[in-house]
Order: sequence, then C-alpha cells, then structure tokens
Amino acid sequence: MTILPRSRPLTRTDLEAVPDDGHRYELIDGVLLVTPVPLLRHQRASFRLGLVLSQALTAGLEILAAPFDVVLADDTVLQPDLLVVRQADLTERNLPGAPLLAVEILSPSTRRIDLLLKRSRYESAGTPSYWVIDPAEPSIITWELRDGVYAEAGRASGEQSLTVQSPFPVTVCPERFVVP
Repeated sequence: MTILPRSRPLTRTDLEAVPDDGHRYELIDGVLLVTPVPLLRHQRASFRLGLVLSQALTAGLEILAAPFDVVLADDTVLQPDLLVVRQADLTERNLPGAPLLAVEILSPSTRRIDLLLKRSRYESAGTPSYWVIDPAEPSIITWELRDGVYAEAGRASGEQSLTVQSPFPVTVCPERFVVP
C-alpha cells in the first residue's frame, strides 16, 4: 500500500508511486484527483470522436486516448480523454508539455473539473485547442488559444455539425458520438 505525503503538495514523482488499480489519477496544482473508470456512454463518445479525428489527422500528428499522462508541470499531470500531439514531442511514458488538442468528455463527477480547472491549466500551459464533449446532451464546445487566453471557437449540439481548423480541419457532429 502506497502512503502519500500529507504535509506538502504532491508531485509527479509521488504520482508515479500510486498503484495501477484501474482508477484514473491526475494532479492539479499538487492535489490528487481520483476518478473511476468511465461509463459506457463516455467510452463510446471517446472512441467515436477518436475515429473521426483519426480520419482527418495530418502527417506527424498522433491521437492518444486516456490513460496517458500529460505533464504540464511537476505538480500538474493530467490525462485528457483524447489528445492530439506531435509525434516528435512524445516520450514512451508521457507527453512532457502541452498537447495541440486536449479533449474531455463530461461526466457528472468531472463536469466542473473539466470545465473550470482543467480548462484553466491547459490554457496556462499553452494548449492551442481544448474541446469538451457532453454525451448527455449531446454537444461539443471548442476553445482556441488567442493571445494566451481561450476564446470559444465553436459549439454544436445534436445534429448540428461544427467544422474546426485547429489542430487540423475536421467536421464533427455531436449526435454521432452517442448512441442511446
């Protein structure tokens, strides 16, 4: 059993000592976040969006699905549901820096974290694009970094399609991510 320190914020080194027990462990500003395995609706949305993105992917880029560590700082290690990265930026163990695109799929337990905390950390780290998918609605909101601050780049729900240009041109339709 791993005992984590209580007298200080946690670091990436502390996170590496956590057992692989099927939970998702992330750090935000030294605070450990533990989330359970995603539900079926969440998994379907992630997989289907990943397929759409993979068909539009350009050379030198790669799509990865959680769990894969994105190290934004020694005290902030996130695992976005999907991420798009330059292949050259990857290590075997993690992405040491900001991805080109981070995608989070909302669930009741992570909604506020994804919309507020994670969005803020990706913005501060310089992640060019951040998307949030809500499989319950279904909907998508996309933000792009402009002068160091996220600005909403687009939104769509249900049968509406949304075309984005960054990190590569792709058209998404939220209704196709979710099957009742």
